[in-house]
Amino acid sequence: MERSSLKTWEECAPRLIAVAAGREAADLVVRGVKLVNVQSREVLDGWQVAVADGRFAYVGPDASHCIGEGTEVVEGGGAFLLPGLCDAHMHIESGMLTPAEFARAVIPHGTTSMFTDPHEIANVMGLEGVRLMHDEALMQPINIFTQMPSCAPSAPGLETTGHEITPEDVAEAMAWPGIIGLGEMMNFPGVIDGDAKMLAEIAATQRAGKTVGGHYASPDKGVAFSAYAAGGPADDHEGTAEADAIARVRLGMRSMMRLGSAWYDVESQITAVTQKGLDPRNFILCTDDCHSGTLVNDGHMNRVVRHAIDCGCDPLVAIQMATINTATHFGLERELGSIAPGRRADMILSSDLRALPIDRVWARGQLVAEGGEVLVECPHLDWPEHARKTVHMGKHLSAGDFEVKAPAGANSVKVKVIGVVENQAPTKALTADLPVIDTVVQGDEARDVCQIALVERHRATGDVVNGFVSGFGYKGRMAMASTVAHDSHHMIVVGTSREDMALAANRLGEVGGGITVFKDGQEIALVELPVAGLMSDSPAREVAAKADRMVAAMAECGCTLNNAYMQHSLLALVVIPALRISDLGLVDVTRFEITDLFEEM
Repeated sequence: MERSSLKTWEECAPRLIAVAAGREAADLVVRGVKLVNVQSREVLDGWQVAVADGRFAYVGPDASHCIGEGTEVVEGGGAFLLPGLCDAHMHIESGMLTPAEFARAVIPHGTTSMFTDPHEIANVMGLEGVRLMHDEALMQPINIFTQMPSCAPSAPGLETTGHEITPEDVAEAMAWPGIIGLGEMMNFPGVIDGDAKMLAEIAATQRAGKTVGGHYASPDKGVAFSAYAAGGPADDHEGTAEADAIARVRLGMRSMMRLGSAWYDVESQITAVTQKGLDPRNFILCTDDCHSGTLVNDGHMNRVVRHAIDCGCDPLVAIQMATINTATHFGLERELGSIAPGRRADMILSSDLRALPIDRVWARGQLVAEGGEVLVECPHLDWPEHARKTVHMGKHLSAGDFEVKAPAGANSVKVKVIGVVENQAPTKALTADLPVIDTVVQGDEARDVCQIALVERHRATGDVVNGFVSGFGYKGRMAMASTVAHDSHHMIVVGTSREDMALAANRLGEVGGGITVFKDGQEIALVELPVAGLMSDSPAREVAAKADRMVAAMAECGCTLNNAYMQHSLLALVVIPALRISDLGLVDVTRFEITDLFEEM
């Protein structure tokens, strides 16, 4: 692995000082700009910056004393110069891309720092997978910091993962150069109950002086939430309402407000700042999960900032929430997040602070994108062959594997149904009376109830758990399968036709993972994700084109939900209420227990 070169402050401090004092020439001077100062929340017209060794040396009204032979001078033409954007909480795997290709996709959008939790690959490959992600992240021309995953499995006893993360793994990872803290602590019942394993992971992180990520997906903001906050998590991104954001900052946590491909939680929470007047420095913007189509077609953190502004947030405050607030939260305010002496020279030139077009992007003083095009290489890790062979189904599946047998003698049954909620991570716990034909429970297209199945893919058991889901609006004969199935990442298959469900599942076994859509017995979309069954190392635009086709295929099958693929991929996420599916059965997340599919009639 070749780590991307960046001198530490200590290594380049003598030159930074010399350049700022005018004794040496800068590598780069940018002038003729309106500088967005997120430290003081003001726009400074006519200010200039001088860069040396990838860091800001001088920031002020006149950098002429820093210009010498060999200094590159960029005229800003009156545009705004603002810090590179930071994504405070995200999962690279959700982009369907490896770290290199994810970086290539987001650099033109002005993202220069990411804080990523690779708990998706941790569930498939364990500590080795985390290390591979960490190593490729360090090779990139932008800053990708890794949070050591905390919960694999996310809910012990409710799911089976490919690998388990232990406190010993966490302690080991805390010494790795790119580890910034502990990933989201999803096992909030474990923290509240004082689980020794969870507390040991948090303690190892605290001893290392690093940040503990939070994930509190319960509506209970009373005693239980206080107990969780006392356990050490420093932030939380699971809020969906203004009251959630307020509760978090009142207990000393940072409220991370997300806008991903399917999560629209900024508008409902930012009123805590725009209307209630809470201190904005405790609020942070993030994406959490963005698939490749969103990244290529709509943007990344620039999209989130624009959305926050559209929701009534002052542009300077919104930019703070995506720069200095994030850096401060992770203890990096002396390294990045602002245009100030000593910091990494990550900056964006934009002609408009509200629409935020990204004209030029510098990372560590290097021009990395201009006019929407990447200008640098994003190096790839040589992924081992076994990382591309992680789909182990154990047998060839048939339509019979997806049959739900009714109790003896039943003509109809009352079943529990997972209810999808558009643009939000939580689901509803619904029920439906369904017909029985030849002892097999049937879906009900008229009431939008179709089948869901979870196919075990880590240990080749051949096991299939069946249930029902509502909300996708599928019509006719179809099936959709995905080996992206947060967080344990088995295989989720949703469909109206058991024959098509078998075809879709077997297809993913053939290609080594990904997403496929079948209609009337024919494959109409395929996104190959051979790396851990989660990612592709193909160019982002190619993956995005296939993802766009996948979204269109879902629509052809009757689905009208916004970014329904993200909803599909989270149907096994057993740490967010209310009802989910796992390899162990149907999970009642409000009670954190396995529950029966059938209700008492």
